[in-house]
Amino acid sequence: MTNGKNTECPAAAVGNESMILDAKSPESAIDTACELWKVKKRDLEAVVLDEGKRLFGFLGRKMKIKVTTLFPLMYLQARDFADSLLSRSELDIEARLGDDRTISLDGNDSAIVIGRHGETLKAFEFLTNLIYRADQSTPKIRFDCAGYRARREESLIHLAESVAREVVHRRAPVSLEPMSSWERRVIHLALQNNKEINTSSEGEEPLRKIVICPSGHSERRGNFHKRRPRAV
Repeated sequence: MTNGKNTECPAAAVGNESMILDAKSPESAIDTACELWKVKKRDLEAVVLDEGKRLFGFLGRKMKIKVTTLFPLMYLQARDFADSLLSRSELDIEARLGDDRTISLDGNDSAIVIGRHGETLKAFEFLTNLIYRADQSTPKIRFDCAGYRARREESLIHLAESVAREVVHRRAPVSLEPMSSWERRVIHLALQNNKEINTSSEGEEPLRKIVICPSGHSERRGNFHKRRPRAV
C-alpha cells in the first residue's frame, strides 16, 4: 500500500551499442555492422580511431573504426519489426523512433492500429516487448499512434480524480480494470499528492490493476467496488 505514491518503478536505462571494426573505410564498417545488428545504415554512425600506416595514400593496413547505434539496439529492431509487420498487413502506417524512444505509428490507417479502446495498439506493444525486451529490468518499448497516448493520459488523469472523489465520499476502496504499467503509473502520479487516499497495484501481468483506498482503510480482499476505465 502506498500513500498516493508511484509504485511502478522505472527500469534501468539501456545504452546505445558500439563495436570496433577493422575496415577499409567508415562505409564498409557500417555495412558490416548492419549485417551483424540487422539494422539500417541511417541508424549508425562511424568514427575512425586509427587510420593505420598507408603507402602512397591508398595501400596499407585497415583502419580501426568505431561504429555506434544512434538508439539502443532493441528499439531499432523493434521499430523495424513494426514497420515490416505493418507493411505485410498492407496498412498505410510508418513506424518512427523519436528522441524519447517512443515508436510512433502514423498514417492513414491509424484508427485500425489503435483499435477499440486502444486494445490493438496495446497488443502490438505487448508482442514487440515479448520478442525484443531482454528481461524485467529492461525498460519497456513504448508505442504511440496519432497522439493516442496523450489523449489516454488525459483520460486516465480524469478517471483517477473522479475515482478518488468517489472513494473519499463512499469511504470504500475501488478496484480499476487491469492496465499496462504505463497506465498504472499515470494513475499513481495523478494521485500521489492526495492525502485522503492510498493507491496500490495488485495482481500479475497482464491483469495487474490499481486499487484506490481511503487513507487508513483496512483492506479485505474481494470487498472492492470495480470501476471500468473510460474509453478514449
